[in-house]
Amino acid sequence: MSCNQALAVADEAPSIASPEFWHQKQEWVKAMRLRFSRRPEFPDTHSIVDDEGMLNQEYFQPPKDALPQTERKWGDEEKRKLLEGIEKYGIGHFREISENLLPDWSGNDLRMKTIRVIGRQNLQLYKDWKGDSDAVQREYERNKDIGLQHGTWKGGALVYDDDGLVLKAIEASNQINPP
Repeated sequence: MSCNQALAVADEAPSIASPEFWHQKQEWVKAMRLRFSRRPEFPDTHSIVDDEGMLNQEYFQPPKDALPQTERKWGDEEKRKLLEGIEKYGIGHFREISENLLPDWSGNDLRMKTIRVIGRQNLQLYKDWKGDSDAVQREYERNKDIGLQHGTWKGGALVYDDDGLVLKAIEASNQINPP
């Protein structure tokens, strides 16, 4: 197709602002749904879209016998229990904290919350470390200070740099005042 022919076709195509454009797009979408969503070798896929290519909204609903998920909110009480767990079990023992103190939260959820509470993305140097809420707050402030000094305070947590300056600053700080 020549450039002039392509321009002529483009001139004939409806404008994005026209109802015809959106009608053509909807028809194309329905054709693609029928072509790719309904597979003869997978009978279960026949209920995803109807014969006209419209989505079957009931297909995407949770099963009738599904238990409703309880809404979890992280608040002061959960933070207090996490700090209690850090003091009792230590950092890295998130499964135990989950099982014994915060059963609605997974170990991974608690690891992510601990990153925010202690202010460090990498918790390896804190493995098994136990501290009360005051000690955790001191560590948060220490990590924040190091992060701000090196420009590595991101999203409320100290992150490591490629040059190793953050790790050296952590080690130096730990020699002066161990966690």
